[in-house]
Amino acid sequence: MCTVPYILLNTHGGERSLAGLSIPDYHVLTMSWDPVYKLVKQIPRGRVITYGALAKALQLRGGARTAGRAMAATPSGRGIPWHRVVGDRGKLLIPEPHASLQRKLLESEGVKIAEFRVDFEKHGWAPKGGKKAAKRVGSKKKNVR
Repeated sequence: MCTVPYILLNTHGGERSLAGLSIPDYHVLTMSWDPVYKLVKQIPRGRVITYGALAKALQLRGGARTAGRAMAATPSGRGIPWHRVVGDRGKLLIPEPHASLQRKLLESEGVKIAEFRVDFEKHGWAPKGGKKAAKRVGSKKKNVR
């Protein structure tokens, strides 16, 4: 299982130290990205999904940004086709040098890219059943005080 700390602001205004940083009082949420990776593995070759559609399908709190964080934390060697997740309207958003790699991988699958945009009409993908087919990402709350 792949877990990462996810930090949410607490309105109590206390002061705590986390990873050596002095920060306001926070609730720490541990979230598994495995459901995200499971859904991304279902994307067929030559097709793409947006960060927003991925987040909506899994009902991720924080939407597309959370999906982006999950994809940024993709572990290597697990066969997760990270390159098939793109920005709104098919835009390639990953910074170099990964953007060139994403472009090459997509083009090798037959995806047409013009000016850093995928033809989403032709190559867009959505999971079968939408929200019902995808399982909500679970979380465990830990109160840091």
